[in-house]
Amino acid sequence: MLLYIGCAVAAALLTVFGILADQVVDGDTADFDRAMVMLFRDPAAPTVPLGPAWFNEAVRDITALGSFPVLGVLVIGVVLHLLLTGSRRTGLLIAISVIGGTIISMTLKAIFDRPRPDFTGAVDVFTSSFPSGHATTSAVVYLTIGVLLAQRSSTWPARTLYISGAIILVAAVGLSRIYLGVHFPTDVLAGWSLGAAWALICLAVAHALRRRGTLHDEAPPGPPTEVA
Repeated sequence: MLLYIGCAVAAALLTVFGILADQVVDGDTADFDRAMVMLFRDPAAPTVPLGPAWFNEAVRDITALGSFPVLGVLVIGVVLHLLLTGSRRTGLLIAISVIGGTIISMTLKAIFDRPRPDFTGAVDVFTSSFPSGHATTSAVVYLTIGVLLAQRSSTWPARTLYISGAIILVAAVGLSRIYLGVHFPTDVLAGWSLGAAWALICLAVAHALRRRGTLHDEAPPGPPTEVA
């Protein structure tokens, strides 16, 4: 049942992405995107987000949680931990999920080639706008790790903590991109939809492989036995 639910949710998220992409290409979201971004900026000085300097700096720190260097270090650490504890196949699943999601995000960025919001002086960016790479990859990484941690937990409070924590991190990264003026809201919504869908697809494939008995992790080696 969980497999079918996950596939259905992934299909719904991909449909949302498709609708957003169609609207963006046609230019139907331009007014909405501009108005939402300007909620966080002074029309007289649009290059500077509203709020005190310390808050602006805090948001920059939050947005770094969705950057490739931070996510890369996190994923490498998690994968190495799983390899060293005998969960090699789970580590491989996470690596494939993250690498695949990154490739998909970068490919779609190149295809749509949407210009960034035109706020001179905003955070330096080097790629196109749609979909948001930070939103996409953070959704893939945090949701995948959160769900896997929840599956390994035996109590509902722990499971709730891992999944809700992952969702909060993904939401915070996406909203920070809008606040900083480096992405339009539709870029972030599309990134969330795409990243969550890809994470669910990878988790659904892993679930199916486990049911077939082809994705059982090896048991970690125990301590050496003493000879009397």
